[in-house]
Amino acid sequence: MKTVGEGTFTVPKTRKEYNDADRNAIGKNFRAKKIFVCGIGPDDYNRISACQSAKEILEALQTAHEGNTQVKQSKIDMLTTEYELFKMKEDEFIQDIHTRFTSIINELHSLGEVIPRNKLVRKILSVLPGSWESKVNVITEAKDL
Repeated sequence: MKTVGEGTFTVPKTRKEYNDADRNAIGKNFRAKKIFVCGIGPDDYNRISACQSAKEILEALQTAHEGNTQVKQSKIDMLTTEYELFKMKEDEFIQDIHTRFTSIINELHSLGEVIPRNKLVRKILSVLPGSWESKVNVITEAKDL
């Protein structure tokens, strides 16, 4: 961009007016856009197809996945409630409960909400059914939780 007149407004430069810094910035923008496009799925591609710069793409993806502050906070609240009400289902294997639990924790972590590891361990041990009581006791005593 260049300023025209007495610095009142800016207009795009023509290709002949580009200097080495402009060419370098255009190249970096092109590479960044290419990385974004190659790394996303078709749904996200539709969101960013009209974006002109890598910065616009990043902002569009952040808004789509994180939302604004209010949406982000409501997601955190929803996941925190899901964490607090977490229970093992009747016919669920230990691998399945671990996968569900890890998914909730990872989503919370990606939104900036970090739960200390000792609380996570206590939560997992507390939701196990009665048939696991002896194992829970051994783990609790051995690890000095």
